[in-house]
Amino acid sequence: MIISRTPYRISFFGGGTDYPAWYRAHGGAVLATTIDKYCYLTARFLPPFFEHRFRAVYSQIETCSEIEHFRHPAMREVLRFLHWERGLEVHHDGDLPARSGMGSSSSFTVGLLHALYALDGKMPSKRQLALESIHIEQEMIQETVGSQDQVSAAHGGLNRIHFATNGEISVHPVTITPSRLREFSDHLMLFYTGIVRTASDVARSYVDDIVAKKRQLRVMGDLVGEAVEILTSGGDLRPFGELLHEAWQLKRSLGNLVSNTEVDGLYERAMAAGALGGKINGAGGGGFMLLFALPDRHEAIIEELADLIHVPFNFEFSGSQIIFLDHEEDHSASESRRAKQKIDRFSELVVGASNEPTLRTFAPPQTP
Repeated sequence: MIISRTPYRISFFGGGTDYPAWYRAHGGAVLATTIDKYCYLTARFLPPFFEHRFRAVYSQIETCSEIEHFRHPAMREVLRFLHWERGLEVHHDGDLPARSGMGSSSSFTVGLLHALYALDGKMPSKRQLALESIHIEQEMIQETVGSQDQVSAAHGGLNRIHFATNGEISVHPVTITPSRLREFSDHLMLFYTGIVRTASDVARSYVDDIVAKKRQLRVMGDLVGEAVEILTSGGDLRPFGELLHEAWQLKRSLGNLVSNTEVDGLYERAMAAGALGGKINGAGGGGFMLLFALPDRHEAIIEELADLIHVPFNFEFSGSQIIFLDHEEDHSASESRRAKQKIDRFSELVVGASNEPTLRTFAPPQTP
């Protein structure tokens, strides 16, 4: 049995420039960090004593005998990508809600890849995990997603990520002292708006016509360098919050789904209570709101946003990890024999009112 732990991320600047449609023509850059909120995936070879070969437990439970019967796109495509042949059981647990702008889908894909490689006795590099997850999400699932979430989930840490026009992706850790990091962290706040949305739906509202957003995206990419300079200078951090506000105004102009009346109202209340800047994390539309404020204004902001869930967090620097490994009994020989057998459907002994036993055949494993 394997347990992988993969962090969620907060993106500060440059979101939007990490879409291939943009950076393959213009290049891109993102400033992002992972935090101590995680996606956990438990994976094991399923013993060959069940009717089904695969079982996945997430917000739903799926059992099936063929990979293509999975409804969960990442489960299906990761197994296809790995040419998986053994029986498998996967359980998912997350520290934060899905579809909330924290990169949870990519954390799931990266974590699942990592767990299955480990189950197969392999140790992929962080770069391999990131690039393969990008391929699975963008090419196989064909989601409208960028390339930063997978990189952050795999690598971990506070990074400046560059996207070159030739498709090359490079990760540059932002090197600041522990005291500066604490000072930076002390200015950040995270709130859950309670608004669930699908990131690809929001992103599609502006990515499909991304060339027309050239002015905004160029400025949003340039802000990455300015933000890094503020962090590494050792000076006043307030300009970082002001840059966040500027970037959010630019992002709101990308598409009509990036913000809405409720989100705008929450943001305005936070600013009135003392925030210097902020944004909706991820593609926009809802989910988590990141705020930057002087530490002495935090209590006032929490009080003003008392109808939202405040989520304290710390930075994280490990990326996707295997945190548990237990070698179980090897059933591969039994699996091989089972694959060649024609086995009758499983059934249940049912005793009727007249005490007469009958056999009731179970329903077949799930299919689409």
